[in-house]
Amino acid sequence: MTVEELKTAVLALDDEQKKAFILETLPSMAQDVMKDPTFMMQLFPVFLGILKESGMDLQQLLQLATMMGGAPSQGNN
Repeated sequence: MTVEELKTAVLALDDEQKKAFILETLPSMAQDVMKDPTFMMQLFPVFLGILKESGMDLQQLLQLATMMGGAPSQGNN
């Protein structure tokens, strides 16, 4: 399956399915791709854009992360 086919399939999911997909796949995908330090520099602006669109600022995110102990609530460890 190509990246474009995967993208089309994921974008066709309803909102709840998209949320479940993100929560279930992001932790395991992140373990693989975070081994490449240059990838983080590509990913960081994407996360900042998501954060900006959500209406939350970086300071709020840091406070939330501190309250959660910095651990993902639904990680697949």
